[in-house]
Amino acid sequence: MNDIERCHDYAALTKVWLASVRATHDFLAEKDIEFYIQRIPYDYMPAVELYAIRDDKGEWCSFIGIWDDMIEMLFSHPDVIGKGYGYRLLRFAVEHKGVSKVDVNEQNQRALGFYQKHGFRVTGRDAFDREWMPYPILHLER
Repeated sequence: MNDIERCHDYAALTKVWLASVRATHDFLAEKDIEFYIQRIPYDYMPAVELYAIRDDKGEWCSFIGIWDDMIEMLFSHPDVIGKGYGYRLLRFAVEHKGVSKVDVNEQNQRALGFYQKHGFRVTGRDAFDREWMPYPILHLER
């Protein structure tokens, strides 16, 4: 796991976030994507510990944001989804950072399945996300 690095390249990670969201979050309205993309590099990323992995070309391709014992964000570029980058970041977070919680959009069944496959279980649900948008959130714990 020595290829996992602390990362503060918010611009590059925001590009990864946007590509990932466009590929996996088809339930989000375009206006909401535009809302979140304005917050990601200025409000959300600075509030967490960010770790990232580079692809074979040396570009950031997957990242995780951790706060306390919680994964606040985990995104992979669509070109590398399913290639183990997200799992490596998840394993790093659990084994080295003591992470035991994550929130997932209820509509993002692929992410829910990913976390459940790796030992997380649903412990609660909110009808709205943290921004009071109508995107239900599932709370998971290991």
